[in-house]
Amino acid sequence: MTFAWYGHLKNMSTAPWYAAAFVSWGIALFEYLLQVPGNRIGYTQAAFSVGQLKIMQEVITLAVFVPFAVIYMKEPLKLDYLWAALCMVGAVYFIFRSN
Repeated sequence: MTFAWYGHLKNMSTAPWYAAAFVSWGIALFEYLLQVPGNRIGYTQAAFSVGQLKIMQEVITLAVFVPFAVIYMKEPLKLDYLWAALCMVGAVYFIFRSN
C-alpha cells in the first residue's frame, strides 16, 4: 500500500490526479488480494483478534514505509521514525499481553 499511496508523488507528479488514482487503485487491488486472505487465515486459523491483526498491519506498514521514504523518496531519516517505532512496540505489547 505504501507504493500505491505515495509512489505516484515521485513517478506521476505531472500526470492528472485521476490517472495517479487509477494506477494506485490497480496496485492496491493486488495488495488487497493478498491482505484479505491473510487476514482470514490469521483470524480463523491462527486465532488472532481483529485488534492484533490491525496492530500487525501497522507495524508492517511502518517497517515498509521508513525504507521507502528514505531510499525511494529520498526523504531524510528522522529520529521521529524511531519514536514512532517505539510507540508501535508499546501497542504490540498491550494488544498481545492478554493472550
